Amino acid sequence: MHAEKAGPSRPLRDCFRGIWYQRRRRTEEAIEEPKRRAACLAIMVLILPVLILVVLLPSVFTQKWTPWAGIRGSTGNTGEKAGAGQHSLTGEGHRGDLYLLGVGKADITGPCVEINLMGYADPNQIGTGLRQRLYSRAFIVGDPDRPSDRFVYLVLDTQSGDTAVRYGILSGLQKLGPDFADYGHHNLAVTGTHSHSGPGAWLNYLLPQITSKGFDKQSYEAIVDGALLSIRRAHESLAPGYLSVGSTKAFGANINRSLFAYLNNPEKERARYNVSAEDDGSVEKDLTLLKFSRASDGLNLGVLTWFATHGTSVLGNNTLISGDNKGVAAYLFEESTKDDKNADGNFVAGFSQANVGDTSPNVLGAWCEDGTGQMCSFENSTCSDGKTQKCHARGPFFRANDEGASSCFEIGKRQFEPARMLYDRADKLSPIRGRFVKSFHNFHNMSHFTFQLPNGTEVETCPAALGYSFAAGTSDGPGAFDFTQHDGGPNTTSPVWQVVSGLLKAPSKEQKQCHFPKPILLDVGEMTSPYLWTPNVVDIQVFRVGQLVIIVSPGEATTMAGRRWKNAVSNEISTLFLNEMSSESPVVVLGGPANSYTHYIATEEEYEIQRYEGASTLYGPHTLAAYINVTLSLMPYLSASSNRKAPPGPSPPDNSNRSLNFIPGVVYDRPPLFKSFGDVVTDVESVVRRGEHVSAVFVGANPRNNLRQESSYAVVEKLVTNSSPTPATHSGASQELLRKGREQDEQTASDNSRSTSTIEESLTPKQWLPVRDDRDWHLVFRWRRTSELLATSEVTITWETEDWAEPGTYRLRYFGDAKSLAGAIAEFEGTSGEFEVV
Repeated sequence: MHAEKAGPSRPLRDCFRGIWYQRRRRTEEAIEEPKRRAACLAIMVLILPVLILVVLLPSVFTQKWTPWAGIRGSTGNTGEKAGAGQHSLTGEGHRGDLYLLGVGKADITGPCVEINLMGYADPNQIGTGLRQRLYSRAFIVGDPDRPSDRFVYLVLDTQSGDTAVRYGILSGLQKLGPDFADYGHHNLAVTGTHSHSGPGAWLNYLLPQITSKGFDKQSYEAIVDGALLSIRRAHESLAPGYLSVGSTKAFGANINRSLFAYLNNPEKERARYNVSAEDDGSVEKDLTLLKFSRASDGLNLGVLTWFATHGTSVLGNNTLISGDNKGVAAYLFEESTKDDKNADGNFVAGFSQANVGDTSPNVLGAWCEDGTGQMCSFENSTCSDGKTQKCHARGPFFRANDEGASSCFEIGKRQFEPARMLYDRADKLSPIRGRFVKSFHNFHNMSHFTFQLPNGTEVETCPAALGYSFAAGTSDGPGAFDFTQHDGGPNTTSPVWQVVSGLLKAPSKEQKQCHFPKPILLDVGEMTSPYLWTPNVVDIQVFRVGQLVIIVSPGEATTMAGRRWKNAVSNEISTLFLNEMSSESPVVVLGGPANSYTHYIATEEEYEIQRYEGASTLYGPHTLAAYINVTLSLMPYLSASSNRKAPPGPSPPDNSNRSLNFIPGVVYDRPPLFKSFGDVVTDVESVVRRGEHVSAVFVGANPRNNLRQESSYAVVEKLVTNSSPTPATHSGASQELLRKGREQDEQTASDNSRSTSTIEESLTPKQWLPVRDDRDWHLVFRWRRTSELLATSEVTITWETEDWAEPGTYRLRYFGDAKSLAGAIAEFEGTSGEFEVV
């Protein structure tokens, strides 16, 4: 008989021996049986809770840390707790299917001064500084079994996508090597948030170049290079993960600015969308969110949303660069995830446009700024003088004298909040199912395209042309001269415009008939000197992943036009791919303006009214029907079994290397006499109350010398000591600058630990860490030329201190770059005095 080892393991072993193996006990141990039974019972009482925890603990942790584990549709368990990551583990099927997912973000901020802003077409709206940096946000979805089946959806903080930009991105992807060979025309969507507050001079065709004095390589390359970097980062982050999609209502963030035209759509059709007084169908209130979650650790990688509201919250008198309301929404969402343990550290939030054409973020309506206190006329948006110039739409905080910045922030917030709610609520999201990722792209010539309507009528599109009401602008940004919406034409405007129109290119009789009832002001589709004024070849593109279908629109579809397009695609998907959809209904969204800017896409009924949107519908009354016709003809390429690419079609021109440019470059910079670059001209106030503004003025240089992408011109720094906690950074303070600050702290701590006798000497009494930078909405950088002859300039940095700003000691820092007469560029810095925030 072997000797038993002493210790607590013996009764435990004997207990289990007796329970599980029912072995006969030896005779000599029989007298100890009552003792063993008692010990066994005691042990089981002690270990049973442990066993329960061992079994359930993984579920508890999964429930807390892996938000993708509980994603399911609205028909799932309603007992789930709300809140980020608080989802119950319900099994693999509830996660949906596995995809390759990647997200990336990069700076695309171009020249923020001396370049015309793109959107309002006002040649006098020239950039003077920066309120918020612009970004490209890239989202990649791929099939793990067929990695070449993938698509990349870009959301740029720009007015739109563009042909030249897209060509530049595709060319750059080819240069990145074989790892990027799977990206091409067929699976790259370049969409813009439709911000009207970004630098222009980067579009491919002549018409938008006119107000910007041509094409600027620096502005163009900033977008292309940043977009490429965002794709590269998304590609390098590719990992298996899950997608989930859901919709909610976003109220108070849009209205219909052309209600008169919308009401010309059939009453029966409009009634289908008239849900309530708050949601009457005149605009779409639906915000759709696609959530990206990594499988390996359950962390959320990002969200991609679609919601329709114009990027015109910041007004036409603004000269500071920003991403407008969607830039604000993305900023707020990304900031909200910084302390979210369920979010990846590089979380990316994309707020894409939808059927934006007739929407406005100026939700208080259009009013006459002529002292009458009246709203603008319903039919043509004019005021008491019969003109449009004094008709201005009002945002939530229109009384603030800040070029619309306060209203912009509020409209961005009204998109962020419902999006964040969806992100936090698994019961509002449905998993994406269907192990296939498909896409198609086709270049289609809209000039004289003949096709049949669903009722069998044969119709034709026209070479592009713009009507008289196009020149009237909208209540978000009225046009100049004497043009009006709806009733604009040769008989209601100065005869001068008929002469101007005819000198440029008089439309033929056939062209007039094709576009009827649009009176043609600019026959841009037939104007080719010195190169095309606007595109006739358009991009037709659709993405599909499981039940989600994304229509990528090159133009601004109106509310009803987008609905018709989406409904047609949804019906075709349901018919063609009935066996592939399982029990899932298709979720169809529309994103744009993308790939090439083709102005507007109105319904035929809206086209008849010839307000701004109808006059800007380029290819005649059947433009929308043509887009739908071509889209449906290409839908078989989205079949799960399809291995073919759609025919490419006629390639549009790339004018990036032949475009005209009349924008003068930077000659040189000089400081004033007895001054140096970065010197403080006007210093800060010593004490600032939270909510007040604090500013400093520096001897500056032209920001075009260095765009400082992935960096900053201006930073707010907070004074901390080694014993103080690192200040909270709700702001988007530069991670690079924060890293340098932490390295300085670590170095100081290392120095301090060398010898206790030198602690007091090695402590740094003034350690400054950045807490705001160019990404933050409330830190504003302004540049002003003080002398053209002497080449001197000043920079004003203003921090609009937020109500949540932490009390403490701060300072402002300026980072600039000066150009010498010889062309050399040298960096410099400037630092303000200290001030207290109380």
